[in-house]
Amino acid sequence: MEDSTMSRRGLLKNAAVTGAVAGLGGLASVVLGEEGHWETPIPAAAGASMVGVPFERHNKVRLGIIGVGGRGTGVLGDFLGVEGIEVKAICDVIPAKTAHAASVIEKAGQPRPTEYHAGDHDYENLCKRDDLDLIYIATPWIWHVRMALSSLDHGHHTAVEVPAARTLDECWALVNASEKAHKHCMMFENCCYGETELMVLRMCRAGLLGELTHGVGAYDHDLRSELFSYGGEGLWRRFEHLDRNGNLYPTHGLGPVANYLECNRGDRFDYMVSMSSQSVGLQAWRTANLQADDPRMKEVYRCGDQNNSLIKTANGRLITVEHNVSEPHPYDRINLIAGTKGMFRDYPPRLYIDGQKEGEQFVGLEKYKPEFEHALWSAEGELARKNGGHGGMDYIMCWRVIQCMKDGLPPDFDVYDAAAWSAPGPLSEISIAKGSAPVKFPDFTRGNWRQPRLFANA
Repeated sequence: MEDSTMSRRGLLKNAAVTGAVAGLGGLASVVLGEEGHWETPIPAAAGASMVGVPFERHNKVRLGIIGVGGRGTGVLGDFLGVEGIEVKAICDVIPAKTAHAASVIEKAGQPRPTEYHAGDHDYENLCKRDDLDLIYIATPWIWHVRMALSSLDHGHHTAVEVPAARTLDECWALVNASEKAHKHCMMFENCCYGETELMVLRMCRAGLLGELTHGVGAYDHDLRSELFSYGGEGLWRRFEHLDRNGNLYPTHGLGPVANYLECNRGDRFDYMVSMSSQSVGLQAWRTANLQADDPRMKEVYRCGDQNNSLIKTANGRLITVEHNVSEPHPYDRINLIAGTKGMFRDYPPRLYIDGQKEGEQFVGLEKYKPEFEHALWSAEGELARKNGGHGGMDYIMCWRVIQCMKDGLPPDFDVYDAAAWSAPGPLSEISIAKGSAPVKFPDFTRGNWRQPRLFANA
């Protein structure tokens, strides 16, 4: 959403959240619990639980989009490929971006949407509309919560990009607002809809891997050049490394593993321990690539290059989550899930089943596809691979959400998942600040995590 003239000071000033999400630091409210784990208080419920609540049925889903930069425009294209959707309104602080998105919508055969681009807060006018069923938010992280709160407060179902929130206060603000409005707030975690991830989910549900015991998820992605660019995420994402030290981007790796383990559906995250390495990667890159008088040479980065966090679940499972965007390496989310009968590991995707005829070695998934391909991919996979972003997972995600809204089904993931999967960001910061001490996860469901729920015919 930001243009290249906006300074870091301006970004943080304009995105400062008040009222329901005041006190973004979060450390002041942490107390030492009886088990020796650092804990945060659980606020009173703001309304009825949203667990298992179905959408009202829609013949057509009327969509508003806040943020039509690279990510927002990409997902717009996926939405436009889904039957039964009308994009009514779009918002961005850069008029050229709304104009481009509007032309894309017109080329898809839809009426030109209303454009909102009159400053940082024109999104509030979009949210005030009464002809929207869903608002999708694709903006810098510091804007996610305040925009989602505006959408929910005006009675709209809301979809927000990852991570949904940056602090525990923000996580609770989303939960409370969703419950109060009785509208869903979903985090658009596209990795949960990947072809491999959904196939492995079916394997887990069928018991192919036995009783599941542990998983690993990661976001290992060399973003050094992107972080120092003068466009896109380079305008804001590097600033997260100045004031934070932890796992800044946990959800891509964690979401699929949490889904395999049925977290918030019979299990839940209990506590976390986190450690970070020294911070040297971004400094080395800029020394090699920037001029000596570049003002960015004076920036001081707190976030360690490598973060490893361990999560223990209530049912005794172990999840490892790691984050590294500051060092050279191929893209990798690891995406490992293991149990008493076998193990799956991604990048490349490979499987080992105890007693298999191939012996003690990983094998590919090809022979398992006829039995375990997910219904979403068997039905929509051809179109997804042809037109969808990130290998088709973006299209499957958009198609599935619209399907749930049209058929009156509950969403696959709700506000409690958005909060729980985002929470490792601030919890890792707290753990590191406390000498890598264990920190309790808040129960965002307030006890409803034991309620089983099925995911998309898995």
